[in-house]
Amino acid sequence: MSTPRLLAAACCLALLAGCASPASDPLAPKTAGNVSLKRYQGTWYELARLPLAHQDACAQSEAHYNLKPDGSFDVLNRCRTLGDEWLRAQGHANVQTVGHTDKLWVEFDSGLTRLLPGVTRAEYWILYVDPRYRTAIVGSPDRKYLWILSRTQGLSAWERESLLAKARQQGYDTTRLIWRMPDRDIARMH
Repeated sequence: MSTPRLLAAACCLALLAGCASPASDPLAPKTAGNVSLKRYQGTWYELARLPLAHQDACAQSEAHYNLKPDGSFDVLNRCRTLGDEWLRAQGHANVQTVGHTDKLWVEFDSGLTRLLPGVTRAEYWILYVDPRYRTAIVGSPDRKYLWILSRTQGLSAWERESLLAKARQQGYDTTRLIWRMPDRDIARMH
């Protein structure tokens, strides 16, 4: 990823970190509870997201989580642009509180994070994960950011509506979601 893109991503993450809600906030979204990090690891495709500046160019995004022996994750996010370029951001994730696996801190590697560790970390709350670990909803506690994730690049209409209903019940504005662009639409752009 180029230096300007890394800087933009780092600034966005710093903003995310600054928007964190206190854990004791009674109005904060409810998280999924005990999440098996072993089952959560692997590839997740972003099906929809609330607007996020460092993802403006993304037509398709995916996240790869690799669980390490210490219980933290190595994270690789990939973003496919309309120009069919793949952008990458590498980072790591850790549980916020030992024994509570549904609230993570995520931080992506950049010059800023090497100079000031922790300054750009952002809250990553797992709000829902289905029992088979095939779909998930992740958000920020201030409800400004939301991601609907799946192990596949698409969902049935009823699965989609079910996830949207769960997000709305948590107070997220699903009318502003940006949906994953199909491969055929990206191919038409060339």
